[in-house]
Amino acid sequence: MADFDYDLFVIGGGSGGVRAARVAAATGAKVALAEEFRMGGTCVIRGCVPKKLMVFASEYQEMFADARAYGWDVEDGSFDWSKFQPNLHAELDRLEGIYRKLLGNSDVSIHDSRATVSGPHEVTLADGTTYSAKHILVAVGGRPSLPDMKNADLAITSNDIFLLKELPQKTLVVGGGYIASEFACILNGLGVEVTQFYRGAQILRGFDDEARGLVSEMMIEKGVDLHLGTNVLEMEKHEDGIWVKCTNGSEAVYDQVMYATGRVPNTDGLGLEEVGVELGRNGEIIVDDYSQTKVPSIYAVGDVTNRVQLTPVAIREGMAFVETVFNGNPTKPDHELIPSAIFTQPEMGTVGLSEEQAAEQEPVEIYATSFRPMQTAFAERPDRVLMKLVVSKATRKVLGCHIVSPHAGEMIQLAGIAVKMGATKEQFDATCAVHPTISEELVTMRDPVRTA
Repeated sequence: MADFDYDLFVIGGGSGGVRAARVAAATGAKVALAEEFRMGGTCVIRGCVPKKLMVFASEYQEMFADARAYGWDVEDGSFDWSKFQPNLHAELDRLEGIYRKLLGNSDVSIHDSRATVSGPHEVTLADGTTYSAKHILVAVGGRPSLPDMKNADLAITSNDIFLLKELPQKTLVVGGGYIASEFACILNGLGVEVTQFYRGAQILRGFDDEARGLVSEMMIEKGVDLHLGTNVLEMEKHEDGIWVKCTNGSEAVYDQVMYATGRVPNTDGLGLEEVGVELGRNGEIIVDDYSQTKVPSIYAVGDVTNRVQLTPVAIREGMAFVETVFNGNPTKPDHELIPSAIFTQPEMGTVGLSEEQAAEQEPVEIYATSFRPMQTAFAERPDRVLMKLVVSKATRKVLGCHIVSPHAGEMIQLAGIAVKMGATKEQFDATCAVHPTISEELVTMRDPVRTA
């Protein structure tokens, strides 16, 4: 058998790559990992973690008003980006250090370098050093893309928002997915005047219609100037900012324009096609159920495969890869019934099928309730929450659960367990309510509001 420098060479130090490297090393394999930028990948360095910290920061504005309603003698504060930003980056540095330590403690060799695939069993670093590996795992993730239009480079993406020297006063966010909608809410909460354009009929396409409709309504209520069926036509740099003309003919000048209209896999110049790895039309790596490419020694996990672009999914794919390749136990990553949260304001949590998807499959009953939560109703805020279950008429299984509410992300994690287990509506009903909570509504809805 040929001798290799490594049993596994991982390209990419994000969530999927780091987990796969560590778990593979724990089996006794000799493992290396190359990362050209910073350990932690999109999630830790320029995604979920800094975004969630910004979400926390942006929620305090409403808390001041609420506190007064509850009898606290507090004044409205003003947000200071110059105090928040260094703390944010210090936390990201701390987390990156933890990732490095975890790899080091797992005896993974770290190469701080760009790496490309130069053969079915060969990886070349930026300085020309070449290593042989029995298996190569590509986990290089993806990046936000700018549109193919004149002056697109005037805009920033979600990658750049954490690096801004100062917070803009007036911003246009372009896009209607969860990243665009989350940042529209964050900036609005931090006191920025936010306009959001989305070319479609409603934001958060692919999610439950009723749930995304409520999120959209509440975002507008809280001050986001949302324009649906609208897109950017032209952009130009003017003295006082970025001039934007949109498809409805109106014009305005903004301090910043942020695009969140899609992501592309980071496969450019990796040498994959040259060694026989098949790429899809957006540059994603085509893999089978076991994350294996057309080249048997090369595998790929995470966003670069464009299957489900979520951190915990990349981690599970990485672990299934190790189970398959190093433990001799062929394991397919499970992409069914993945719970997810959207950190808009209000938050949305979802697992399973939307009402629309379920109704296309089979006859369903819809159990839903919408009401003002006790905490903000007392403070006389117009917030509304939605609790919704989509139930199969035939099997009584809960096919989908959709929550729009404060802490929806926390709730959907637990509801996701029940839905993943195949719980029926009657099993939800047999669970005693925790009172008074918002989440008790999931187990107290007796009659369907409609059938579909």
